Amino acid sequence: MKVLKFGGTSVGSPTNMKMVASLINTPDPKIVVLSAMSGTTNKLVQISDNLFKAKQTEALGLIEDLHQTYKQVIDGLYKTDKYKQLALDFIQSHFEFIKSQVKNDFSSHEERGILAQGELLSTGLFQLFLEESNISSVLLPALNFMKIDENEEPDTAFISQQLVTDLAQYPDTQLFVTQGYICRNTFGEIDNLKRGGSDYSASLIGAAIQAEEIQIWTDIDGMHNNDPRIVKNTYPIAELSFDEAAELAYFGAKILHPSSVLPAKQKNIPVRLLNTMQPEARGTTISARTSGSSIKAVAAKDGITAIKIKSTRMLLAYGFLRRIFEVFEEYKTSIDMITTSEVAVSLTVDNTRFLNEIISELKEFGTVEVDQDLSIICLVGDSIEAAPGTVVTIFKSLQQIPLRMISYGGSRNNISLLVNTSYKNQALIALNEGVFTKTEQPAHA
Repeated sequence: MKVLKFGGTSVGSPTNMKMVASLINTPDPKIVVLSAMSGTTNKLVQISDNLFKAKQTEALGLIEDLHQTYKQVIDGLYKTDKYKQLALDFIQSHFEFIKSQVKNDFSSHEERGILAQGELLSTGLFQLFLEESNISSVLLPALNFMKIDENEEPDTAFISQQLVTDLAQYPDTQLFVTQGYICRNTFGEIDNLKRGGSDYSASLIGAAIQAEEIQIWTDIDGMHNNDPRIVKNTYPIAELSFDEAAELAYFGAKILHPSSVLPAKQKNIPVRLLNTMQPEARGTTISARTSGSSIKAVAAKDGITAIKIKSTRMLLAYGFLRRIFEVFEEYKTSIDMITTSEVAVSLTVDNTRFLNEIISELKEFGTVEVDQDLSIICLVGDSIEAAPGTVVTIFKSLQQIPLRMISYGGSRNNISLLVNTSYKNQALIALNEGVFTKTEQPAHA
């Protein structure tokens, strides 16, 4: 059995939904994981934000706008009056639920219920379309089997056991449809795997059933060697290792959710990144296999803050770094990059929720400097630290760009550079010209 995940753009219009239905209408067994229709989750977040601010009138206006959008989708998706009415009744029940959450004591519990509606709507409408098209399928509610524990981590044992039990009820079914992103927490409440979590859902489902393959269908033909929104003449990478893909996803490659590689890696299940709009394209295959030791791709991560702690007490001080790290652990703030000297330590974070509190505690150790509006440029490949001339090529390409920090040697797959965000585009273009020559392209494409 394969697991196929389709993102918001892939189900973002009646035309695209029909395209997805034709792609999955094959005899091989599969579970199809759907995101919310593109734009829906953002609208649901806006609705929730207004309700948190007690702006009920504005929220109701947004709810009605979204309801009208779905009515237009229904009009373009179904052929028969029967299924159009079934779909209208279906979305009516969900929008009535959303409106029922418009109240003065709106909380994060209600917000999670609202955010779940996007995937519930897309899968319900898609299942009705399959029925109208005489494509045999079963809708498996993700809220029955997808669960997180008290640490907000997937309860993999429960997911596997419950999913196998649910599938066993339909021994003759070859096609299942389910929701990405949504789950239940340890209290049984509706929750989610955070933004982008549909990729994570697909990987968790694939691992739970020991899938033959996990396919992530989006609107781009695989993971590119650079950001195609900024750099011209990028190309898809045919093969990446799990570690290479994880590095790229974490450091800015938007095509794949950072968490989604690990479950597949643990069960050694290949992941393929494919294009719904160009299904014939080869895409990118992610597996345990590695190929070559050159730089394969560059990614950039924005919204980075650098913190420097300078203290003469640091010199030869036992436990100094541990005490600094404990501050970040206390506020559950992860660190991306770190460099040290005899009297200072510099590090970066991408979550500034508790920045003021962290700085306040760090001042006990010495002088604290903070730089914001920074970006991490990440270069990824297999054993790139061992490839002769790699560092020379990188720095020669970036000789006109000031570098704030360099992280090299911590990973055999990654060299990371910190620059001011105003230099990011220039850096990506320079690296594309300096690192990815025309002679290298056929080896990856």
